[in-house]
Amino acid sequence: MSGDLVAICGFAALFAMMILRVPVGIAMGLVGVAGFAGITGWKPALNLLAQSPIRTVTDFNLTLIPFFVLMGVLATNSGMSRELFRAGRHWFGPMRGGMAMSTIGACAGFAAICGSSVATAATMTKIALPEMKKAGYPDDVSTGVIAAGGTLGILIPPSVVLAVYGYITEQDVGVLFIAGIVPGLLAILMYMGAVRLAYGRRLPAGERFDLREALRSLAGVWAVMLLFVLIIGSIYFGVTTATEAAAVGSFLTALIGFVRGRLTPRLLLESLIEALRTSVAIYTILIGAILFGYFLAITQSPQKITAWLVALDLGAYGTLALILVLFVIMGCILDAMAMIILLVPIVFPIVTQLGFDPIWFGVIIVMTVELGLITPPVGMNVFVINSIARAIPLTTIFRGVLPFVAADLVRLVLLVAFPALVLWLPQTMR
Repeated sequence: MSGDLVAICGFAALFAMMILRVPVGIAMGLVGVAGFAGITGWKPALNLLAQSPIRTVTDFNLTLIPFFVLMGVLATNSGMSRELFRAGRHWFGPMRGGMAMSTIGACAGFAAICGSSVATAATMTKIALPEMKKAGYPDDVSTGVIAAGGTLGILIPPSVVLAVYGYITEQDVGVLFIAGIVPGLLAILMYMGAVRLAYGRRLPAGERFDLREALRSLAGVWAVMLLFVLIIGSIYFGVTTATEAAAVGSFLTALIGFVRGRLTPRLLLESLIEALRTSVAIYTILIGAILFGYFLAITQSPQKITAWLVALDLGAYGTLALILVLFVIMGCILDAMAMIILLVPIVFPIVTQLGFDPIWFGVIIVMTVELGLITPPVGMNVFVINSIARAIPLTTIFRGVLPFVAADLVRLVLLVAFPALVLWLPQTMR
């Protein structure tokens, strides 16, 4: 059987299994091994299956994933997310739509120590949604704000998705984290602007501003600020690698939780178990992606797709636009991690051949993936919110995220037009 025919059959089988709800990591692993066997025989394929999982789980560069996952779980169980929302409410609450802005600010703060969009959306749904309901916020606004704010979890460093992109493309994860800071801040400002422009007249004003209470609320967020500064600062100044910073961050999060009396031995054990489950799910996807990558390599599919796209003669930015549209469409049926792992190995050679910076492209792709978290029919963040707030229909939540989708598209155009917004800060690293 020719390599091209094996590749076509492999992709068809992969998408068929996804439609049948086979977990994406398992689907990619099965197709990868079977496709590799179709060209080289079963003995080399089974050797690959025996060796790749061991190499993946023992890779030092990937150990930052369980550490950052653990840090996010510990932060949640230590009540840091609730303190972030409380502080944001004191500072933004008096404004019309201030509680929605407080939620976006709290999502950003939690994203800075969590790295997971789904975890951010789930946590803030439990904390912010009841408060916004109590304040008279419409369901579409309150859930839309949380769904959009949750997407900050995969852009604001530390980001698990950026870390996976760095691993797949062999880019410095620390540089990627620093590159995500300015786009993350821009996202916060544009989301807050979307609240004012789209919903300002529908939203109530909060209580009167009290400077003393606002300043006092900052005392509750010192832990988050300390963790963010230590992690990102140590990476920026070259004191630690991203992996070392993740290890230190998870240890300090646990230590702060014990010192403040928020974390008990039992809660620590539960956090470790939860982090282990999440990490195993991520590693399963990674192992499947690596096996699928060998299949892609032996069929030379990325090289052939690259040659085909270049032959279209759309120009560098025309080809880039086509890739981004592909990611937006795929985001309607795949989750964020699946898109990064499945599509980046295919499109990355095209991007580098066209002369685009791989760090800049990583941030752009993660931003595009964000859209998939809040767009139908999948919209992972939307389904997470709906699973917690079952009385609110999915259509209501999707209606609420529309202004934030528009804000994301405008931000994407800005960062494509002005790459310096992404690359300036990494270029200042020592």
